[in-house]
Amino acid sequence: MNQQLDSVVRQVGEIILGKERQIRLAIACLVARGHLLIEDIPGVGKTMLAHALATTLGLQFQRIQFTSDLLPADILGVSIFDRESSAFRFHPGPIFAQVILADEVNRATPKTQSALLEAMEEHQVTAEGETRPLPEPFFVIATQNPSHQIGTFPLPESQLDRFLMRIELGYPDAGAERALLQGVDRRELLPQLAPCMQPADLVALQHTAREVHASGALLDYLQALVDYSRKSPDYVNGLSPRAALALLNVARAWAMMDNRKQVLPEDVQAIVPGVVGHRLYVTRDNMRINGADVAEQLIEAVPIP
Repeated sequence: MNQQLDSVVRQVGEIILGKERQIRLAIACLVARGHLLIEDIPGVGKTMLAHALATTLGLQFQRIQFTSDLLPADILGVSIFDRESSAFRFHPGPIFAQVILADEVNRATPKTQSALLEAMEEHQVTAEGETRPLPEPFFVIATQNPSHQIGTFPLPESQLDRFLMRIELGYPDAGAERALLQGVDRRELLPQLAPCMQPADLVALQHTAREVHASGALLDYLQALVDYSRKSPDYVNGLSPRAALALLNVARAWAMMDNRKQVLPEDVQAIVPGVVGHRLYVTRDNMRINGADVAEQLIEAVPIP
């Protein structure tokens, strides 16, 4: 199984140059059965990463471009009257796919953003009084531009919490950017990608990740991190039980990707930025600071038992 994951990392890395760590974090998020939020400025490869992951993992893919005039029905689907049967027939929207790319999700209004909540939490959609299950596995990979850019609506905390992880790509280093400038347009490479696994393989990896052992001492460390965030005056609100589970699940996936059967404190520290960076607010001026800075502060404050 690790060979499959290595193949996924390697193939996606041919599209998104110089970002192996971010690719591994994104895959760990999906293996942990979570939704992923990619936040960064335009033009660094957010959409391309989502597309490359879906194709390489062999998952059915739908892209939804979020705009200010997008309606919930454009995502969920709508019933249209069928003259032949003299009845309304439901036409599923793009949400009925295994991977949804919610591109520039914070450009849509809060009402439209909320259309994703039930799908992300319950893996089902209720439309026009009927509940319909979504395919399995089901992931939302959302991209968003920084909140200070024109034409954006901030994601509410309730929706941010639905994302297991948030990552940032950042600018490429000099070597990766030179290879990008001298090489083929990465968009031309996307159609050439072949799946490295099937959906059933990913489901098997998800089950394997859940079996990675977390010792009592490791759980003590994880609880100490969560407890500090709740008691420290540095944060407006502490980490919720859902966030604690997120830390554990992603740490298990990260350990499995390193071919280990036991979670180490270093695994937790490696994934803390992606899990807590969008869940904690600092008290200073009630402003959110960079997720990596929040994580570093938390890790330094809580010693390993």
